[in-house]
Amino acid sequence: MLLAIDGNARRMWVIHHLALEEGRRLLVPAVVVAQAWRDARRQVQLGRFLHSCEIVPIGMETAKTAGVLCGKAGTRDVVNAAVVTVALAHGAIVFTSDPDDITKLGAAAEVKPGLVVRRV
Repeated sequence: MLLAIDGNARRMWVIHHLALEEGRRLLVPAVVVAQAWRDARRQVQLGRFLHSCEIVPIGMETAKTAGVLCGKAGTRDVVNAAVVTVALAHGAIVFTSDPDDITKLGAAAEVKPGLVVRRV
């Protein structure tokens, strides 16, 4: 399960809690943390959330794959492309409040079975 850090906080916490109870891996690409982390003094909830997640580093191959995926999908958001790349590599479900770009990138990846995206 891959969690994008955005959207409806209460619903995300419920999904987070249920996933932990089920023993699921909660994956968050490091670039998503970078995108969401703005001020450590104000990020207490985000830090609490991330404490039980596995932060996935983005290395050279993942970065290249995400860049190519942006080109194929005609988008510029490399963070979303990294989310899709990591999700596909791990067979993860992406939870996000803004599924449009994620869905477009998932379709452009042309991977079967396709990316599963859930709106939060």
